[in-house]
Amino acid sequence: MSAVLLECHGLVKVFPGVRALDGVGLRLTAGSVHALLGENGAGKSTLIKVLTGVHAPDRGTLTWCGEPVGFRSPLEAARTGVGVVHQERNLIPGFSVAENITLQKPPARRGLVDRAAMTEPAVACLTELGVDLDPDRPVHELSVAQQQLVEIAKALYTESRVLLLDEPTASLSPEETERLFGVVRRLAERGACVVFVSHKLEEVFAVCDTVTVLRDGRSVLESAPLAEHTHDDVVGLMVGRAHTAAAMRPRTVDGSAEPVLELAAVATAGGHRDISLAVRPGEIVGLYGLVGAGRSELVKAVLGLDRITGGEVRVHGRPVRIASPRQALHEFGIGYVTENRKEEGVFLEQPVLRNITVTVWRRLAGALGFVPAGQERAVAQDLVDRLGIRISGLGQNAGELSGGNQQKVSLAKWLAADTRLLVVDEPTVGVDVRTKRAFHELLWDLAHDGLPILLISSDLAEMVTLADRIVVMTDHRVRGEVRNDRDYDRMSGRIIRLIHDGDAVRP
Repeated sequence: MSAVLLECHGLVKVFPGVRALDGVGLRLTAGSVHALLGENGAGKSTLIKVLTGVHAPDRGTLTWCGEPVGFRSPLEAARTGVGVVHQERNLIPGFSVAENITLQKPPARRGLVDRAAMTEPAVACLTELGVDLDPDRPVHELSVAQQQLVEIAKALYTESRVLLLDEPTASLSPEETERLFGVVRRLAERGACVVFVSHKLEEVFAVCDTVTVLRDGRSVLESAPLAEHTHDDVVGLMVGRAHTAAAMRPRTVDGSAEPVLELAAVATAGGHRDISLAVRPGEIVGLYGLVGAGRSELVKAVLGLDRITGGEVRVHGRPVRIASPRQALHEFGIGYVTENRKEEGVFLEQPVLRNITVTVWRRLAGALGFVPAGQERAVAQDLVDRLGIRISGLGQNAGELSGGNQQKVSLAKWLAADTRLLVVDEPTVGVDVRTKRAFHELLWDLAHDGLPILLISSDLAEMVTLADRIVVMTDHRVRGEVRNDRDYDRMSGRIIRLIHDGDAVRP
């Protein structure tokens, strides 16, 4: 029988108005890959914070290798052997890749930090992940996905005996995810326990051997063999009922309609060359590619956040040059749901009311510039009801919401502005299976009602579910386009071939 490394019994954690953990138990054993599952708000993040010393439990016991323990800080937990990669990145933007990776245990010489000695161990950790990054490059210059890989490399450097990975593949491509799985399996073979938190159940079943499911702050399945449970069993435990997928309304696209947005041989200062694509009314066009393909960067250039150096951007057939996202919204009706909701999508310290209506203050304002409170509340409440945003009230701060509800708030502000084209970047990163399904139905219904959508997603299954056409990018160029017939095996095969060998694929 494998040794028990970290174990908890009856953990209780109460915040004002919320019982986040209500008697949770967990047993982490050496040599296992342990799935920790549950919907948003089930208590997973709170449990991780208790296990790593961010929060002290109100009741319950925690043991390390059979001895009672109480971590007073994440540093104390890390020194004991408990490492974590949080869903929200915890890097220092102005530090280099190597400095961030070695931050918790920086190499020293004669009592001083030896910066020169940081490079070798940092590169070794990146190499194990199959990542080629300049160790001297500042972290703020990296993409979200690259930052995620640096976080994982940082955890590898600490050589934790228990490593908690909270949504580690959220921004990774399938190829990078498979490399990470190889690392996870090697860590387990060396005797570590890896705790894998993910809403992507296909990944859970691919890499995990043990499972704990939380629901409403309680353990409904505790440290059980995953092989004894089916996909539907697990979903049923998470949501408290059998999972049923509602059929989405049939939707057709008029291929002869004038594109709402069209790029013709566009080049950017960021390295894009000869980018051509079109998005028509009621159409969902997907941008897919591996990390570094330049999908998000292309969209940001179109919205005025980087310089377009060649080609032409057309909106409703008219050539335009967009200088800022503000101009994109107010002059051309383009809304942008960013992949980085924590830093760019919502104002965490502001109420839901302000977050939703910020895009329409100018429209609602009277002659003296004042926004009528009643109209503002009516706009916000209508969208809260339409999108099913779970809040205690419009005055609740966005930072207090779950990730899925924050994403809905980020989307709501663009819908409030009567957006005529919606750009959505990684819409369901870090949200649970039920919320993901709701988002898919919402985007589908928006397109059904005529809204054109440009979708960026690293989730291939999501792309095949939603997109009418999938534009495949590598190295800041369009490699080809696939007309989606929604047969996952066929579509994924064609897309992966496009990425790796560049064979011509007809739409």
